[in-house]
Amino acid sequence: MKVLKFGGSSVATPERIQAIADILKRYYANGEKFTVVFSAFGGITDLLLDMGKLAAKGDENYREKFSAFSSRHFEAAEALFHEDHLSEVMPVLEKNHEVLKNLLHGVFLVREASKRTMDYVLSFGERNSTFIIANYFRQEGLPTAYLDARKVIKTDKTFGAARVDMELTEKTIRQYYDAHPNEIHIVTGFIAADKGGLTTTLGRGGSDYSASLLASGLDAEAIEIWTDVDGVLTADPRKVSKAFTIPRMTYAEAMEMSHFGAKVIYPPTLMPALKKQIPLTIKNTFNPDFAGTLISDEADPGGHAVKGISSINEVALLTLSGGGLFGVPGIAGRLFTALAQGDINVILITQGSSEHAISFAIQPKLAAKAKKRVESAFEYEMKTGIVDPVRVEENLSVVAIIGENMRYRPGISGRLFQALGKNGINAIAIAQGSSELNVSVVINRNNESKALNALHETFFLSDTKELHLFMVGVGLIGSTLIKQIQDQAEFLRKTRSLELRIVGMTNTKTMHFNEIGIDLTNWKKKLKESETAADMRAFIQKMKAMNLPNSIFVDNTADESIAAFYEEILDASISISTPNKIATSSAYLQYQRLKTIAQKRGVQFLYETNVGAGLPVISTLNDLIISGDQITKIEGVLSGSLSFIFNSYKAGTSFSDIVKEAQKRGYTEPDPRVDLNGLDVRRKLIILARESGYPIEAKEVMIENILPVACQEAPTVESFFTTLEKADDHFETMRQKAENEGKVLRMIAKLDNGHASIGLEAVDSSHPFYGLSGSDNMIVFTTKRYEERPLVVRGPGAGAEVTAAGVFAEIIKIGNLLY
Repeated sequence: MKVLKFGGSSVATPERIQAIADILKRYYANGEKFTVVFSAFGGITDLLLDMGKLAAKGDENYREKFSAFSSRHFEAAEALFHEDHLSEVMPVLEKNHEVLKNLLHGVFLVREASKRTMDYVLSFGERNSTFIIANYFRQEGLPTAYLDARKVIKTDKTFGAARVDMELTEKTIRQYYDAHPNEIHIVTGFIAADKGGLTTTLGRGGSDYSASLLASGLDAEAIEIWTDVDGVLTADPRKVSKAFTIPRMTYAEAMEMSHFGAKVIYPPTLMPALKKQIPLTIKNTFNPDFAGTLISDEADPGGHAVKGISSINEVALLTLSGGGLFGVPGIAGRLFTALAQGDINVILITQGSSEHAISFAIQPKLAAKAKKRVESAFEYEMKTGIVDPVRVEENLSVVAIIGENMRYRPGISGRLFQALGKNGINAIAIAQGSSELNVSVVINRNNESKALNALHETFFLSDTKELHLFMVGVGLIGSTLIKQIQDQAEFLRKTRSLELRIVGMTNTKTMHFNEIGIDLTNWKKKLKESETAADMRAFIQKMKAMNLPNSIFVDNTADESIAAFYEEILDASISISTPNKIATSSAYLQYQRLKTIAQKRGVQFLYETNVGAGLPVISTLNDLIISGDQITKIEGVLSGSLSFIFNSYKAGTSFSDIVKEAQKRGYTEPDPRVDLNGLDVRRKLIILARESGYPIEAKEVMIENILPVACQEAPTVESFFTTLEKADDHFETMRQKAENEGKVLRMIAKLDNGHASIGLEAVDSSHPFYGLSGSDNMIVFTTKRYEERPLVVRGPGAGAEVTAAGVFAEIIKIGNLLY
């Protein structure tokens, strides 16, 4: 014998009931013996509750809800039955509805609905649905019979959540089924009766319990709970999109999952099954061929150490502390007795070995009551000052990892706290039983979803790393980076198990978000059509509100206003990768502060592309320092635009023509004086100096002005070029002089023992800068180790492709560090 149960969502419409008939016909055709428990139609229990509450308030609107209740069942019957069967069913429904109508009218008149009355009101949901379904199955050729569970499940008079008399119930079930051996019994879930016949209910979700009680009484071989999901999932799919079905788990694991909010299982359901060791399977009505989740007493030694990750969305944490607790017997007894006397259920308990404090989690609505009771119990100790007033912390959640195999796998807790820490999630309280069946952590409520996703990736998707990118600036560099990410996506998935999701992007006009990732094949269209106006403050707030694990902020701009948000972003435990030099080259104290916040929050603040685009300049410098080398001097051609200008400036060309060409190719700023005045080079040199350990400011960098005063003072870019043409002879004289000496002109930045300077120099063929070509950058490190032959880094120092590639590499580096 098998016991099957179908929930409210499974029987919400006539079409779904017809689908269940097809499932049961297969069971019957295969020679299976079974009985089936049904819930009320989806939404009906809530409707009945509303009716009762409105009637008790004297609100005549209960009649509208009653009409909706009646119509729902009449319409279902009309959709399911042929005329001859309909004539048999409708009178029974009409009689039920008349009784309910009179009952509600009585409630309306006396303005009162007791728990006993409400149990009777609620019973009409299951009684109507199950009666309709039983008769429909019989119409379809199955030998079914309607069984009102009040005949067989016996309870006490605790209305609303009655306690089952197990001995009497099992005896009654066996007697009834023995007396009716040739029928498939279709049984009302949720409802029962006391010994005198008064209607009771088993509590919300009690239809599962009804099925388990029947299975226990019948010594069934299996229980099947049919719902609207593919079994018990590794996490709540509404919060963790990559949650998947757990194939098998033990009763103990299932109990823990249900305690921590896995709604697919009703906790008392498992007790009769556990007692009789009856295996229970959770299956999906809408995917009947899927195996679902098998729950039994057999562990799965080869399975995941962690079977599931669950949470309680909202708890309050109360803490009793003080020196008066240390070494005093009976403290915990007094505390929990006070709570028990107030009918306050404790969700989680934790106490340090110092015995200085006991913390416990409860439902927030009970926090004030619990605080009052505990302080009353310890009134004397608090008056004498040896125990502190109870501290209450709210807006908290509990997340838990669950699994019987955790006890055999060292390092599980370490991985848990590492995953939380890397995502900036603080553990407020921790609890773990000696059985090691679960590890529970109390965290801030706004981090619940983030924590669940981070832990799910750690324990179930450790082979797949997922990064969430928020991108500001989708111009030349940004769009190139998006193309590189798109082109490389499949390779990264296959070879690095890395998945990059751009979940937010903005330009100067609009911004667009998608938590599961923006489709990179049409991101331009999505951004253009977005109705959300660009607003950097709003963008940051949305990013923080999404609170996704492994988040990275990518700033592809040179905008000072965006760099102003870096501190807030890092403080929110979000890593940053950027070619924007503003933050790292402005005031030294701010540079230092950003680095400190990143370190404190355990996130990355990377800006390799600040100096050499895609060249490994900063990383090389840091590696030298970390490995114990001493930096003596740094020399660099740090500007791709200036490199192009002076590398291209040869006999037969004019200096002004070369500058125009550089501007045309996009190497310089729109106003080339920004480049020629060495301001951009200064920022890069400041960054290198600071990375070398020198707290240098902009005013300390000596810059040789190479432009004549007339060029500097030209009011427009057009007039600047006119004036520059007049200065061609000036530059030609310098070039000719260098050529006569066998040298070439190079704009060189230097850091020599803490002194920073930028100037135009003539270098001969023995110097590394002599052979530069195109827009290449070159950085020369003279160190204690590289003294005779300095270390040289050379390559393209400008351009969207190499800059985007540098940012791309940093994103991957951050991903590797996060995991």
